[in-house]
Amino acid sequence: MTDVQGLSRRGFLSRSAAVGAGVLLAGSVDGLLSAPNGLAQPGPPAGPGGPGYGPVVPDPAKRLSLPQGFRYTVVSEAGVTKLDSGEPSPTNSDGMGAFRGPGNSSILVQNHELRGARALAPLAVPPIAGFTYDPGAPGGTTTVRADKDGARQGEVVSLAGTSTNCAGGITPWDTWLSCEETEDRAGANGFTKDHGYVFEVDPVDQAANRDPQPIRALGRFAHEAVAVDPRSSQMYLTEDAAAPNGLLYRWTPPARFRGGKRALRTLGPTDGAYEAMLCKDSAGNPVDDLSRATQVGTVYGVSWTAVPDRDARTVSTRLQLNPPQVTRGRKLEGCWWGDGGAYVVTSFARAESPVPHDGQVWFHDTRAQTLRLVLRFGVNPNPDQDGTNYDGPDNITVSPWGGVIIAEDGEGVQHLVGATERGETFTMARNDRNTNEMAGPVFSADRRILFANLYEPGTLYAITGPWRPTR
Repeated sequence: MTDVQGLSRRGFLSRSAAVGAGVLLAGSVDGLLSAPNGLAQPGPPAGPGGPGYGPVVPDPAKRLSLPQGFRYTVVSEAGVTKLDSGEPSPTNSDGMGAFRGPGNSSILVQNHELRGARALAPLAVPPIAGFTYDPGAPGGTTTVRADKDGARQGEVVSLAGTSTNCAGGITPWDTWLSCEETEDRAGANGFTKDHGYVFEVDPVDQAANRDPQPIRALGRFAHEAVAVDPRSSQMYLTEDAAAPNGLLYRWTPPARFRGGKRALRTLGPTDGAYEAMLCKDSAGNPVDDLSRATQVGTVYGVSWTAVPDRDARTVSTRLQLNPPQVTRGRKLEGCWWGDGGAYVVTSFARAESPVPHDGQVWFHDTRAQTLRLVLRFGVNPNPDQDGTNYDGPDNITVSPWGGVIIAEDGEGVQHLVGATERGETFTMARNDRNTNEMAGPVFSADRRILFANLYEPGTLYAITGPWRPTR
């Protein structure tokens, strides 16, 4: 999915609309909606004349409720399906990339966010010889093969011996970057190597995945996700950390770098420029935290500050720089490339924001060097009651049918949430099995299947149905 047809930034940002209790979406700067306490008022219902595909229909199996006409199949499930090597599929399914296989089949690289000591991790990624970075660590990735209709064909370990593999990103050269959301060093939890790195996984060529090595040029911190600019190979990396809040980083490759398979392995630990984002408001004042923004349509100017020690040998990268040198963000989560820029998610904020909220979505225009707030979730007053009261945005993907799909990681009922180019939200799926988060939404290359994970117990769904433009 290197040529993602996706969100029209012009459409998303030029029309104002608000849907769902507490969700405020982007409109024109001069015509933003306002509502009591900064919350949006409910908009038109889903269905004919409204956004999305209509209300979800309760699933008799109490797994995943979808709109009328849509269906799901279970592609893999931790402890139920088995790897080609015989071990059970691992649990804690998180970020995921989808790639075109033979005959419009799909090849999925799935993160498994397992942390701590391997001996204590249930259904860990097996430490397959030749594909293991640190035998003491339980996480990694599996590569799942599915036919053109989403039916399971097989699953193999493509990366083992890593920790807390959270999200990541797809490269323009059709590989997956798997991110470790940890700063654990050798000696912690029985680990034999330092962690907190990005690893590259080839979905097709297993030989390329042998002897996995971290891409040290991309820094060592609590990585969440990464978006890659197909023009320049610049990478934008989010940090999900607190006390203090994390940063948004940018890696600019050295002049000699040419993106492609195995190219990242040629990099030295300090190759390329490694910087953290600084935002300034319209008056030129530095912004200390993205959570301060309360009005959708807020635009900040962006510049970048060099990080002194990207490998964090003695001090965490986010502690090496402080405002006004950089701008922090509360729970910097998903990141996805689309329409010439990077969509960046920050999750709930309380003390950081003058108006508490349950998450934001930003668009970084890399040419204009601006960051614009395009969506804000108000505080969810009834997280255990299903409706349009979404909270805790996490993973994000640009939809080939228009708009974006966001995985909730909040309180109570959990959804896949759609946001159209018109700035309207709708429920794409509801998790009826438990209150665990949905994760890793991504479309197949032919646009027919939305793949998504249920984090625990670790289920990969293939969702099909009457897709149509949601613009």
